[in-house]
Amino acid sequence: MKSELGNRVAVIVGALCIGLAWAASHNVRADNRMVKIVMIGDSLTEGKGVPEGDRIPNQLEFALKAKGHSVAITNAGVGGAVAASGLGTLKRVVTNDTDAVILELGWWDMTGGRDPNVTRAALAAILTDLEARRVVVLLCGVRAHTNFGDEHEKAYAAMFADLAREYDVLFYPAFNETFVDDAQLKALDGLHPNAAGNKAVVMQILPTVEALIDRARRKDR
Repeated sequence: MKSELGNRVAVIVGALCIGLAWAASHNVRADNRMVKIVMIGDSLTEGKGVPEGDRIPNQLEFALKAKGHSVAITNAGVGGAVAASGLGTLKRVVTNDTDAVILELGWWDMTGGRDPNVTRAALAAILTDLEARRVVVLLCGVRAHTNFGDEHEKAYAAMFADLAREYDVLFYPAFNETFVDDAQLKALDGLHPNAAGNKAVVMQILPTVEALIDRARRKDR
């Protein structure tokens, strides 16, 4: 009787050990697998006027890997892109194995005086598409001094924040916050960041991107 009970206990313990080992290995795989991120944006993302290694997607990938993250970031920035062009970019570069998107569009819409409702509709279409595909998103707003007045700029700020709330995505209010008022971090055109400005952006946005990676990994569990 004791021998039979002992055998049953051994079987149960063995089954539990196998189950725990499987769960542990599954979690390790989820935590260690490479997270694929696509950055969709305009010339701020593209890296106008700086060497490839100094562009924001490259510097961001390097910084994340230095912190132990297994990540690959694709630069899908297009100089001069407005929000309406983002959906076409999305269809082209966001493949089925994409885990996350960093969306940085709206700067040229804002500085060009475009109606924020038009920009909102375009960004909403992008977010709807990504939501349906279960791709997690970091939406980036932007600051800009325009010729269209404070109300125009405030309307854009509110539009970005409202979209982030509506779609429950991570939000970074102003992608260019670190360099927009700092001449030392700007290129000679006074609009784009230089290499140091790109690095400043990366250092500021890094914790939010780490939160994005965490969201992407949680989809596996």
